[in-house]
Amino acid sequence: STMRERKTTDSLHPSTDLSEGKEKLRLKQEVGLISGVSLIAGTMIGSGIFMSPEWVLHHMGNPASSLLIWAACGLLAMFGALSYAELGTIIKESGGEYIYILRIFGSFPAFLFAYTSVILVRPAGLAAVCLSFAEYAIAPFYPGCSSPQVAIKCTAAACILILTIINCLNVRLATSVMNIFTAAKLLALLVIVVGGLVLLAKGRTQSFQNGFQGTTAGIGTVGVAFYQGLWSYDGWNNLNYVTEELKKPEVTLPRALMIAIPLVTCLYLLVNVSYLAAMTPSELLSSGAVAVTWGDKVLGSWAWLISLSVALSTFGSSNGTFFSGGRVCYIAAREGHMPDILSMAHVRCLTPSPALLFTSAMSLIMIISGSFTSIVNFFSFMAWLFYGMTISGLLYLKIKKPELPRSYKVPIIIPIIVLMAAVYLVVAPIIDQPQAEILYIVLFIFSGIIFYFPLVRFKYHPRFLERVTLHLQLLLEVAPTTKDAN
Repeated sequence: STMRERKTTDSLHPSTDLSEGKEKLRLKQEVGLISGVSLIAGTMIGSGIFMSPEWVLHHMGNPASSLLIWAACGLLAMFGALSYAELGTIIKESGGEYIYILRIFGSFPAFLFAYTSVILVRPAGLAAVCLSFAEYAIAPFYPGCSSPQVAIKCTAAACILILTIINCLNVRLATSVMNIFTAAKLLALLVIVVGGLVLLAKGRTQSFQNGFQGTTAGIGTVGVAFYQGLWSYDGWNNLNYVTEELKKPEVTLPRALMIAIPLVTCLYLLVNVSYLAAMTPSELLSSGAVAVTWGDKVLGSWAWLISLSVALSTFGSSNGTFFSGGRVCYIAAREGHMPDILSMAHVRCLTPSPALLFTSAMSLIMIISGSFTSIVNFFSFMAWLFYGMTISGLLYLKIKKPELPRSYKVPIIIPIIVLMAAVYLVVAPIIDQPQAEILYIVLFIFSGIIFYFPLVRFKYHPRFLERVTLHLQLLLEVAPTTKDAN
C-alpha cells in the first residue's frame, strides 16, 4: 500500500541501516562527544553568518542593538537545545520534533508537522543556503556592483542539482564532502575574526560610537531581526535527529550542546564585530555579500580567498542540510504518515534517492519564486511554530508526568522562556505587519487535514496511488529498506 501501516512493535526498532538493503537493523551508536559537537557546530555555521548581518542591522537600525540580537539569538538557541536535551533523554528515538510531537500529542499534529516539514520547511532551508552559496560564488565576477538575480538563481539551482547527484550516488562521498567543507568554513571565520581584532587594535572603532542611536523599537521589526539572526543558529536541534546513534545519549546530548552552541555564539559575535570594524553601518547595509566586502577592504588582492572559503562553506552546509533531509521522510513513512516511496532506497547505490529527489524538486521551486530574505523569514515562521509546539510538549511531560525516567532535567523556567519566545516570534510579525504570505502558510499547514483523514486515519489507499508507487519503484530502481515487524 502507498501509506504503510506499522505495528506498535516497529517503534522498538525505529531505524534502518541502508547498507543492509532490506534487512532491519538498529543504527550503531557511533556518535561520541567530539562527533556530536562537530555535527551541531558544522550544521549551524552555514550561510547565515555571511548573509544575515546586513539584514539584522537593517531591521535594528544600529550596530550595538544588532549585536544584542546576535547574543540573544545564541542564548535562545542554547535554551532551546537544553530543553530538547531533556526530551531526548525521555524519548530516546531519532526524528527530532516529529517523533516528540507524535509520542506526546499523537498522530494528527505529527502528520501536520511531517507534511509541512517535508514539503516546505526543509526545502526552504536548502533553498536559502543555496542562494547564499550562489551570491558568494558569483560575487567575484561582478566587482563593485550587485550580482544579477537571474545569475544568482541559476547558480543556486545548479548547486541543488549537483548536491542531488552527489547524495544519490554515494553516502560516503556525501559525508566526505561535508567534512572537507566544514574545515573551509572554520578557516573563513577565523580569518575574519583575526582580521577584525587587528583592525580594533589599530583603533577602527568608529562604528561602535553612539552604538544605540537610531534603534528600531517595533515589535514586528525586532521579530523579523530575530528571524534573520536565528537562521544563522539553525541546526541547534540536529543532534536530536540522531539520538539512536549517540553513545550514552543521556550524557553526550547535553554536553555536546553546552560546548557547541556557546562556541558558535562567540564566533558569531566576533565576526560581526569584525565586519563593523572594517565597514561603516551604511557600507555594510549596501553590501550584497558582507564577507566579500570585508575581504576587499581588509585583504586587498587576497580578497578572493574569502569568496572561495565562504562559497565552500555554504556549499558544505547545503550538503549537510540535504544529507539529513531524508531522515524525517523515512521516519514519517515508517509510522505510516508519508508515501512508501519516500522511505525507499536505491537498490545499488543504497541511498534514499526518492526523498532526496523530492526535496530537490521542492527546493528548486522555492529558488525560482523567492529571495534569500523572504525564504528565511518564511522558514523561521514555520520552524518556530513547531519548536513552540515541541517545547509545550516538554512542559506537559514535566508537569503531568514527572515520574517518567530522565537522566537530564532542565529547570522549568528555561522551556517557559523558549515557549514565550516562540509565541512572540510567531505572533509579533503577524500583529505588526500582517502579510498575506503568513495566511497562506497557515492554510497550507491545515490543508494537511485533506490528506490525513482519508489516507492515514481511515487508511483509504486508492488503487492508482499503488500503481504510481510501483511505477516509480521501477523507474527509480528503489526498494523498501525494512521488513514489516510481522
